[in-house]
Parts: sequence; C-alpha cells; structure tokens
Amino acid sequence: MATQTAAISGTVLGTNPNGYLFSRGSAWFAYLMTVLLMVIDYIDRQVIVSVFPYLKSAWALTDKELGGLVSIVSVTVALVGIPVAWIADRFSRVKSIVAMALMWSLACIACMFSQNYIQLLIARGFVGLGEAGYGSVGAAIISSHFPERMRGGLLGGFFACASIGSVLGVVLGGVIASKWGWQTAFGIVGVPGLVLALLYLPVRDYKTVDVAKPAATALGAHVTTRAEMFRAIFRSHTVRWVCVGAAAQLIALSALWSWLPSYLNRTYDIPPADAGIKAALVVLAGALGSLILGFIVDLAGRRHPGGKFIAIACMSILTMLTLMLAFGGKRLGFDLAQDAQFKLILLGGFLATCTVGPAAAFVIEVIHPGVRSTGASMLSLFQNLLGLAAGPLIAGALSDAIGLESALTLTPLACIIAAICFLVARGSYVREKESAAQAAQQPSLFPTS
Repeated sequence: MATQTAAISGTVLGTNPNGYLFSRGSAWFAYLMTVLLMVIDYIDRQVIVSVFPYLKSAWALTDKELGGLVSIVSVTVALVGIPVAWIADRFSRVKSIVAMALMWSLACIACMFSQNYIQLLIARGFVGLGEAGYGSVGAAIISSHFPERMRGGLLGGFFACASIGSVLGVVLGGVIASKWGWQTAFGIVGVPGLVLALLYLPVRDYKTVDVAKPAATALGAHVTTRAEMFRAIFRSHTVRWVCVGAAAQLIALSALWSWLPSYLNRTYDIPPADAGIKAALVVLAGALGSLILGFIVDLAGRRHPGGKFIAIACMSILTMLTLMLAFGGKRLGFDLAQDAQFKLILLGGFLATCTVGPAAAFVIEVIHPGVRSTGASMLSLFQNLLGLAAGPLIAGALSDAIGLESALTLTPLACIIAAICFLVARGSYVREKESAAQAAQQPSLFPTS
C-alpha cells in the first residue's frame, strides 16, 4: 500500500521518472505554449540592443548607460523572481505565467512612450518585473510533465528559445527602427505576448504540495514550515555551486549578445540594421548550442552522472578560448580577416550556452518537488543578477575605459569560474538527487489544490 501511495504521489507531482504527468499530448501542448512564451519573453527583453545606436545618438548616452538598459531587466528579474516563483508554487503556476506575460508585454509597449533615459529605464524595469520568475516557473511546468530521461534536452530546448527570442528581438528591433523609428519597435514586439498569455490558460498544472506537512528535504532533514523548506534549498551544496557557475558563464554570453551589434557597427562600419542581423546569427548559434549541447551533456552522464559536470567544464573552457581568440587574436599576432573572426564568434556563441539547460535540470533534480519553481528561481536570481545583468555593465564599463574590443576580449575569462564551480558541484549531485527522490515518495505529500 505504501509503495502504491508513493507511486501515485510521484505521478501527481510530476516526479515519476518513467512516465508523463497526464498524457503525452498534454505534455507537448504545455511544452509548445511554454516555449512560445519564452520566445516572446526574450524578444521583448533583447529588442533594446538593436536600437543602441539610435539611443546613443538621440540622447548622447555612454556605453555604461546603454548597458544599464539591458541590465535593469535582469536585476529586476533577479530581485523579484524568488517571491514570484514561491507564489506560483503555492497557488497556480499557469495563472502566474498568464499574469507575468500580460505585465511584461504591456511594459514593453509602454517603452515606446519614453521621452528620456530615466523614463525608458523605469519602463524597462517593469518589463523585468513582469518577466520575473517566468524561466523558473516555466521550467518547473516542463519538468513536471515529462519523464526524467527527457528533461535535460527539453529544458535545453526551452532555454534555447531565449536565444531564438533574442535573435528575433535584435532583428525586428533593427529593421523596425530603421523604417519607423526606435519607439515603434517596442510597440510592435509587445503585442504578441498579450495574445499568447490568454492562449496559455488551457495548459494543465501539476498539483500544489502542502509544504507545511513534515517531509524529508534533499539533505535528509525534516521540515515543518514553509520557511524551513525555503532554507533547505539554500543548504544544497549542488544548488549553490551550480548557481554561481551558471551565472559566471552568462557574463561572457550576455556581454557578447548585448554588445556585438555595436562592435560590428563601430569596428566595420556596418549599419545598425545589418549589424543586428549578423549578431542575430550568433544568438541563433547559441540557441542551437543550448539544444545540442544539452543532449550531449545528458549522454555524457549516462554511465555516471558526474560525467555531465566534466562535459560542461570542458565546454566552458572552450568558450573562453574561442571568444578571446576571436576578439583578441590581433594582439596575439593572428591576422584574422573579418569573415574568419565572425566564424570564431559564431563558434563561441554556440558553446557559450552549454550550461543553460543542464544547470536548470541539476537544480530541479536535487530539491524537493514542492518548491521546484522556487528552487529554479534561485538559479534564475544568480543567472540574472550576477550573469545577465553583470555582463553588459562590465563590458560597458570596460569599453568606456579601454575600448569595446578589449572589453569583449576580457569578459570570457569568467568562464574559468564557471568550469571550476561545475566541477565542485559534481561531488554532491548524486547524493542530493537520491535524497530528493526519497523525499518525493513520502506518503504525507498529498496534493492540496
């Protein structure tokens, strides 16, 4: 009877490693809608980078100020993501996602009415407020619907949609701004999110777990309150190191994505719209890398789970070497033609997303299923605050001081930190994953909503 109860509980929570939560069709519908909203999320987030030249000319902004328009979204997402995900875990993940999409879409549309830098900065902050928690809650929805054997690759595909959205945001922003002005770009890309938000309502949610009942945490301790369940996430050795490593890798990635259009415009005098299209190819390479490398990491861990972490560490170091050679090769005596340099940048963009899908899978697998969204939001906090927000600001500040090419040469050094952190996280992953699986089988964990 106890075994049957545990199996039922695991299925309800989406923790059954061998089956779908409801059905194959329901799972793939949830996946489709969630990835489409992820695309819209990043279109609205990244449209700003293609209009940098127009903003710099119109308002005489510094590179640091331009970087701030990217970073403010990530900072807001980081600061608000955990409480938003906690609310979603306790009430409704689907309704929370609908509310998020409506808010960030309206905020993006509001950007077109900005008359100065401060107004645009505030509007961008509200874009981040709406997007806060979406990546983590969306990842929890996907993870709950699909068997464990598919999660790494599917989450890699989900986060690859951030790259696809970034591509579309950069391309659409540049094209629209060149024809109708930068204000119109914000207005046009903000509309689709309003429609998709309403279409998301039929997605089926998994049942909320009552975390106030006694249950084992991923570290084997018993929790009796929500606060203790929340603290259990912070105590996970794997979660802490994965969060830092994932954030470090994103410093290099976000600097590249944010500043490549400006680099191409300034270095090769490529018009902003054309520079945006070329930069979009690099972001698209990152989307492909996130998907392919996510499956490669899964394959590396088939014989022993620790192989996943070794694979990621190697990919992080390759990212650093490729990007530093691409932007700093001339200083090392390599006479790189423009085409050869761009091919290296494409390869670096492909490799730079190697941590995105696997990092989310690692965190979700070692924490209690009742707080999956909250645990994933901690990863999002680190990724946004210490990665996506830090990268554009660091590169912008370095650019003002030593030039944009030198800035893009130095920012990939953060990949060394990423490689070290994932290797350290390897030591506790198996133990904490097994403890989390045992916690999910506790008979006391019955759905309450």
